[in-house]
Amino acid sequence: MSRVYNFSAGPAVLPEEVLKSAADEMLDYNGTGMSVMEMSHRSKAFEEIIETAEADLRELMNIPDNYKVLFLQGGASQQFAMIPMNLMKNKVADYIVTGQWAKKAYQEAAKYGKVNKIASSEDRTFSYIPDCSDLPISEDADYVYICENNTIYGTKYKELPNTKGKTLVADVSSCFLSEPIDVTKYGIVYGGVQKNIGPAGMVIVIIREDLITEDVLPGTPTMLTYKTHADAKSLYNTPPAYGIYICGKVFKWLKNLGGLEKMKEINEAKAKILYDYLDQSSLFKGTVVAKDRSLMNVPFVTGDKELDAKFVAEAKAAGFENLKGHRTVGGMRASIYNAMPTEGVKALVEFMKKFEEENL
Repeated sequence: MSRVYNFSAGPAVLPEEVLKSAADEMLDYNGTGMSVMEMSHRSKAFEEIIETAEADLRELMNIPDNYKVLFLQGGASQQFAMIPMNLMKNKVADYIVTGQWAKKAYQEAAKYGKVNKIASSEDRTFSYIPDCSDLPISEDADYVYICENNTIYGTKYKELPNTKGKTLVADVSSCFLSEPIDVTKYGIVYGGVQKNIGPAGMVIVIIREDLITEDVLPGTPTMLTYKTHADAKSLYNTPPAYGIYICGKVFKWLKNLGGLEKMKEINEAKAKILYDYLDQSSLFKGTVVAKDRSLMNVPFVTGDKELDAKFVAEAKAAGFENLKGHRTVGGMRASIYNAMPTEGVKALVEFMKKFEEENL
């Protein structure tokens, strides 16, 4: 069977050459006579895998020396608790709620201290990013939290909030490595890897060293203390070894492509194909304020639930998988992450045009 065009929001499409390379090494990695899945995380071979992965990520993102890179388990959602447990010295934090994941993070943090919702776009179904140029930042806030790209709603911060000197913490799960970022603007930048980088089951945390201390909230488990993992170079316990190996391959793929500047160019061109069509279509409509649109997640609707369902069913039959929108929004959503080829987006638009002609 040929491969489908997979528009899933996560776990999501991976570069074909990465999958082929992993398949070639499945039974024998680099002459070791075993798979990476079977390998000791304390072995020389694995040490080289994790060290190379970190070095390549540092190069791709231009990560300064005073930031640690941690490969952790628990996905992005575990960070919702880990962040306040490690950062809430004054037990105060400010959250900007622009979607379901920021909302969940906000609710989780409220278990550990006073959490202020200083801006939100919930009034219009999270279809825009609020103005964050002059927010009521709390004087004693330990950090300001955002989810930078909202997978479900298809919005993206084009400018980071003015945190008035407070530490910025950002969940970048669904825009990780899609374009260059200035790491120095963040205290912590983290993301689950299953959207743009690797298989499900791990999160990458990039954290400024001054935020890694033993001074954490009482009762914080050893495994949920950043210092535990930073001191052990992500090898305190058995890490998600195979996930790290695949991520490492994706980092190499990105480097060979020309890095994040080149990736951004490709992503902008790819998203433009779909947005340009949506903007002139008589049947399909995008759901996001144009200036806040994500390059990664594109939600759209026909305005008729039955027609939406018909479109999803016919698209699936034609080899376009996972186009059904999130249950909280309905309609459709095309996630067009780094590994989605441009021809996949072009093929989707051609299919949408045909569907529009037949159903108007």
